[in-house]
Amino acid sequence: MAAATALGLATAAQAADPIKIGVIIPMTGPFQSNGKQIEAAIKTYTKEKGDTVAGRKIEFILRDDRGAPDIANRFAQELLAQDRVSILTGFGNTPAALSAAAFAAKAKVPQVIMVAATSSIVEKSPYIVRTSQSIPQIASVIGEWAPKSGSKTFVSIVSEYGPGLDAEEWFAKTVEAHGGRVIEKLKVPLANPDFAPFLQRAADAKPDALFVFVPTGAGGNFMKQFVERGLDKAGMKLVAMSDLTDDDLLNNMGDAAVGAVTGGPYSASHDSPENKAFVAQFKAANPGMRPNVVAVSAWDALELIYRAVEATKGDTNGDALIAAMKGQSWNSPRGPISIDPATRDIVQNIYMRKVERHDGELYNMEFETFPNVKDPAHGASEGK
Repeated sequence: MAAATALGLATAAQAADPIKIGVIIPMTGPFQSNGKQIEAAIKTYTKEKGDTVAGRKIEFILRDDRGAPDIANRFAQELLAQDRVSILTGFGNTPAALSAAAFAAKAKVPQVIMVAATSSIVEKSPYIVRTSQSIPQIASVIGEWAPKSGSKTFVSIVSEYGPGLDAEEWFAKTVEAHGGRVIEKLKVPLANPDFAPFLQRAADAKPDALFVFVPTGAGGNFMKQFVERGLDKAGMKLVAMSDLTDDDLLNNMGDAAVGAVTGGPYSASHDSPENKAFVAQFKAANPGMRPNVVAVSAWDALELIYRAVEATKGDTNGDALIAAMKGQSWNSPRGPISIDPATRDIVQNIYMRKVERHDGELYNMEFETFPNVKDPAHGASEGK
């Protein structure tokens, strides 16, 4: 009886322990916009939903990796070994996410991706789940839409790293399947990019339109150089991944961004009750900020984590949490989403949008919806 009582006390004590969640994000450096949006989304979510799930307190431990994979790698090891976190999340770029994958897998700790968008990330560990987006998911939709818009020849300009290469490949593959043709593929160095020579080469090729992918934060510089070279006045159409006109930075771009067409899973102007509530809550909790796709992805990552902890009744066993995350679905501020149980990747609507000015501010206004899009790069495994 004494042994049983002792065991019962130990179980109760464990249940009372907080669930520690390690958040590895870039709060400084070139990807700091991602980190600040994630931090703001966590603040908003916990203010609205509380910080207790299934009777257990949720404790967030934030670490600034400055966008550097070696720092993310070190923090992942420390959070797992020293802080004993039950979940890792954040990851503001692909190298950071990949740097932690092996350690999280060995520890059997779920790694919930809030930003990193290279398709293959979810294949690096059975404990990875993504609530953001994948590049092929968006690039393939743009590749389907663009030829229907009247453009037949394209030059692609992408930043030269994993997401950019994914964007180049899947746009070309899809646009050619729908009657278009990519006549030149240009890759821009990720560090300190100067787009001018690449824009000149694109202009010399005389395509009907440009397809562009640059990471969040580089969009303003790209649009400025696009306008400075007169390509907008020359009638060259521009279609891009949503990072180009990111909601967090869009108002700073000014008139140069007006008319830009992009594809993506979220806009702050998305017309739904869930999004109107989310935007209002986010702005109230974070004065002066507008939520972007990173914020909504972080919000949905926490929703997924909370749902999984509820489903396991507070059990933080990694296998139990991952099993509970697979197949989850709900109405997000971005629209209906789900976690594909076969791939652990997000299924979501992708919207075509155009930058317009409303009430003195710039917004990505959605004009066409492609519903329930899966990452086409996972197609081979969907039937299994």
